[in-house]
Amino acid sequence: MDEVDVLVIGSGPAGSITSRYAAMKGVSVMFLERRSEVGVPVRCGEFMPSDEEIVDMFPKLKDEASLFDIPDELRCIDINGIDLINPAGKTTKLEFSGYTTDRDRFDQYLAKLAQEEGAVLSKSHVFQGIEDGIARTSKGDIRYKVIVGADGPGSKVAQNLGLAKNRNPYPAVTAQVKGDFGDSMKMFFGGIAPGAYGWIIPKDGRANIGVGMSPKFSNGSLRSYFEKFTERNGLIPETKIMGKYVPSEGPIAKTVSGNGMVVGDAAGQVISVNGGGIPLAMIAGRICGNVAADNVLNGTSLQTYEAEWRDVMEAPLKTAAFNKKLADTFAFRSDFTTKMCMGILGKRRMANLIRCKRIFP
Repeated sequence: MDEVDVLVIGSGPAGSITSRYAAMKGVSVMFLERRSEVGVPVRCGEFMPSDEEIVDMFPKLKDEASLFDIPDELRCIDINGIDLINPAGKTTKLEFSGYTTDRDRFDQYLAKLAQEEGAVLSKSHVFQGIEDGIARTSKGDIRYKVIVGADGPGSKVAQNLGLAKNRNPYPAVTAQVKGDFGDSMKMFFGGIAPGAYGWIIPKDGRANIGVGMSPKFSNGSLRSYFEKFTERNGLIPETKIMGKYVPSEGPIAKTVSGNGMVVGDAAGQVISVNGGGIPLAMIAGRICGNVAADNVLNGTSLQTYEAEWRDVMEAPLKTAAFNKKLADTFAFRSDFTTKMCMGILGKRRMANLIRCKRIFP
């Protein structure tokens, strides 16, 4: 039977960052990837906000520069704004900075950093459950001191630890198209179906396009909404359409149970109003990895992770979740209400909305 100090399930940004920072403190770390290749297939919009935007959203964050130090070759193009487009085609232009990336290469880079610190990556390795404090996997049993679930919104680790599920996750699909799409992201609200939204996120001679929907208001096929969106905007997908679920109601109530923790999408650490999760996974992953190692080395309570990540992220995420509920209640019921509410909010309040800030008063 394999034995390890910290066992991490998942090799996305949350899992790799957790593994890296735990290994940096000298404990033994193994992280598992159920697929044969890290970061494949891509199921994400592939946008990273700038450090300045991240700190503006999460002002209690410290030492962001070292956490988000990403090589230039992983940055496709700089993004300098967001165009919010209502059902009638009216555009509200917002300033917002960041860059786009290739998530497969981005995730592989983060996994490589973890391995360089001594974490062991095991691919094509499926977590099956926990029994008597031992992880059952497709490659045999693993005894651990701390287990971390970084295995997405339907986290099997969370389930085994008795932690809550993400409620009402949104289904979304994404693909790539070729072409020059400028340097502003485009977010389309309405016009496809009630509660459905679309995006075009420019890259280098390409763009990431996608559609998500609220099951509360959209009862059709997500694939049909995607086809409608691409036809309306003259887009021809060049890659296979990939789907995922996005947590939409903020963090789960508890992220620690016994000698286990969950992080990233598994913990609901996602911005409800736009589905952004990469920087949050990295912020929480650093905290999670440090606390996991400290627990092994000197008995630090895992509840320290709960307290620290909530201190940095909980208030903005709860504000975003509240704003999302307002949108569900008043805006997403029809194209008419979507158009009306976007008009009422105006540019300043919509800028606050995307930055996890209060929109009223």
